[in-house]
Amino acid sequence: MNSTVMKKTMYFFAIPALIFYLIFWIFPILRLFQYSITDYNGFAQAYNYIGLDNYKALFKGDTLGISVKNTLIYTLVTVVLGNIIGLALALLLNMKIRGKGIYRSLSYIPTLFSAIVVGFIWSYVYMPDYGMISTFLDKFGVNDDNLNFLGSYSSALYAIIFVEIWKNIGTTMIIFLAGLQTVPNDLLEAGKMDGCGPWRLLQHVKLPLLATAITINVTLSLINGLKAFDFPFIMTNGGPGTSTNTLIYSIYKMAFTEQLFGKASALGVISFALIIVLTAAFVIRMNKREVSA
Repeated sequence: MNSTVMKKTMYFFAIPALIFYLIFWIFPILRLFQYSITDYNGFAQAYNYIGLDNYKALFKGDTLGISVKNTLIYTLVTVVLGNIIGLALALLLNMKIRGKGIYRSLSYIPTLFSAIVVGFIWSYVYMPDYGMISTFLDKFGVNDDNLNFLGSYSSALYAIIFVEIWKNIGTTMIIFLAGLQTVPNDLLEAGKMDGCGPWRLLQHVKLPLLATAITINVTLSLINGLKAFDFPFIMTNGGPGTSTNTLIYSIYKMAFTEQLFGKASALGVISFALIIVLTAAFVIRMNKREVSA
């Protein structure tokens, strides 16, 4: 009897968390949908409902297309290269080598720094004249007069993507390492006895057993790529031109620089829908592959 009463009363402890969740998460999302059909500028309390005009303007303009393109490139490269490099590091640091604990710690250190610190450090690394890369190339007599990673329209986005991968590679590696620890040695020994080399062991034994770790890392990389904001804001401020304008950065710029909160809210709704659809599709597909594996 007492246990039954306790189970019912325990629900009351969830009420504060539920209220907090409703006020700071659900309510702002509902307001976002409301503002997306208004001409709200973020300051004046009086605003007009204009229907789908904000959405029409976004689909007719260039901002949405450029932002989606940059965000998808950012996400694709981050997911593919980030997971390949993370898996390679995990496999390397899972081998019997001296000092692997130190190497694991060194690989994880970038993850401990905030995005602001990492962004400022790499901004100086990329500096055209006195940055670390330019100084290093000067030592070898390489002409770097036209070397401007963050100032070039064609290279700025990829320079930022590299920083994103460098920042999060430690987390990816740790998750893969945790997965590799669960691979039974018996299976590996049996594979070696059957004549499997390192590549065939990776392809037919390790990767299928790493399905859960791959799903986690791909999902995290996907979400980080789709909501990319920190490094475009810190390192390039969306430039040069619109080369590093991601969806979230475009929302910020539209709302707080141009004072078009209604239009920014509409872009936020589109971004919200895009992130939900792409993430759900990836997770469902990865889960099916995980089950089949």
